[in-house]
Amino acid sequence: MNDSKASAQVGTVETRGIEPVPDNERHGHAGQMFWTWFAANISLLGLPLGATLVAFRGLNIWQAMLVALIGSFGSFALVGVLSLAGKRGGAPALTLSRAVFGQRGNTGPTLISWLSRVGWETITTTTAAFALLALLKQVFGVERNDVLVVVCLLVFIACTLLISGLGHATIMWINKWATVAFGLLNLVVIGFLVDSVDWDKVTSAPAGPLSAVIGGIGFIAAGTGIGWANAGADYARYLPRSVPGSRLVTASAFGAGIPLLVLVSLGSLLSAGDSTLATASDPVAAINGMLPSWMAIPYLIAAFGGLLMSNHLSTYSAGLTMITLGVRVPRPLAVGIDVLLMFLGGIYFMLIAGDFYGPFSTFLTLLAVPISAWVGIVLVDSGRGRRYDPEALMDRGRGSRYWYTAGFRLPAVAAWVLAIVVGLLFTEASTSADDVWFAGPFAHTWLGTNGLGWALAIATGALAYALGAPKGPRTPEDPADDEPGERTASRHEVLR
Repeated sequence: MNDSKASAQVGTVETRGIEPVPDNERHGHAGQMFWTWFAANISLLGLPLGATLVAFRGLNIWQAMLVALIGSFGSFALVGVLSLAGKRGGAPALTLSRAVFGQRGNTGPTLISWLSRVGWETITTTTAAFALLALLKQVFGVERNDVLVVVCLLVFIACTLLISGLGHATIMWINKWATVAFGLLNLVVIGFLVDSVDWDKVTSAPAGPLSAVIGGIGFIAAGTGIGWANAGADYARYLPRSVPGSRLVTASAFGAGIPLLVLVSLGSLLSAGDSTLATASDPVAAINGMLPSWMAIPYLIAAFGGLLMSNHLSTYSAGLTMITLGVRVPRPLAVGIDVLLMFLGGIYFMLIAGDFYGPFSTFLTLLAVPISAWVGIVLVDSGRGRRYDPEALMDRGRGSRYWYTAGFRLPAVAAWVLAIVVGLLFTEASTSADDVWFAGPFAHTWLGTNGLGWALAIATGALAYALGAPKGPRTPEDPADDEPGERTASRHEVLR
């Protein structure tokens, strides 16, 4: 216990893995979730998302801002709701998921979640390396070469490893103070980017159809909050049970929604006059070209810092998810394995792949479906007042309370598979019209064309699980691991 308490100090290595946090080691407040999700979303990757709304979906600026508002605030409110499980159970999201899917049945959702995290980290690492390359050229006049690419990747990965390896307490501290610093620097950069907007084209742009607005909301939600939905509990697990759930949800929605609304809206403004940003293979260079030359250094520092804030969170969650998969290593070593894969992915994107955002969009499209299916099931299960048995979560043997049928909770696993199938029927993943990776038979219907396969996966998963696993009476052996009154309050917060 003393080791656990020591590891909760800023600057010390967190020794706790995925085992539930006991009540006497809980600390913090809901406001920490504001800084957590603000940090995850101050990277300039939000600009190309906004540019896509105008360049490819035909929205005007007012529609793009509405889409950004609903897509970002709404999807991260969902992240907040899912984080309530972490507050109740004290464990990472995919560890708690064992209670829903069974010790073996949880392997599928956990593997998909881990792939999602590694993919996000690779995208972020690649973009940060582009920023470092541009910074070196600006300051020292050094041109890009393969060796320099590798060095820039390693520098960013080393910074990520330092923060993620230390763990939760250090991450929470850095989220607040570094985010303030890089956030202010981003505001300065944003001020100069606004000055480059072609306002005549912005004001004269016609409105897009309602279907494009709906599809845009889905695109922003899938590219932002849905990608983090299976990680929210990872950061809420240290919070005391007494923290009001409504505050946690609000903090999550506003923490991510504020920077995303600004960045996505600005990307839309910039793309209204010039679609270069939406199609750039190197988004950092594209944005840099819109700024005065003397602003390049502050901009590139802000870009690097913002990407680092997002990446250390993703890497931390990926380490926990890897352990949940059954990799028996200490948490810091799991993080180390993860950054190695991140490095290899960065090498692929920067030295082998010819297109950056094509694979990015395809990756988001495909993984959003199984993650969304998981979200729908967990929402229903959490809404029923799920309480967690700490010992059973960590017991992967046949005697575990969460072993169910041969390690599978059949209603949840069947609902997840069904939801994935339905979602993919309406999904197309492609890098271009001539490079289609996957296309479901209904991908060109209204729902499919507007990219709502992930939304159908949520609805199908929730409905199939609700019908397939009807709620029965609570049994006497259910562990009373909630505070008095927590069960009633939590159900109200989840359904609100």
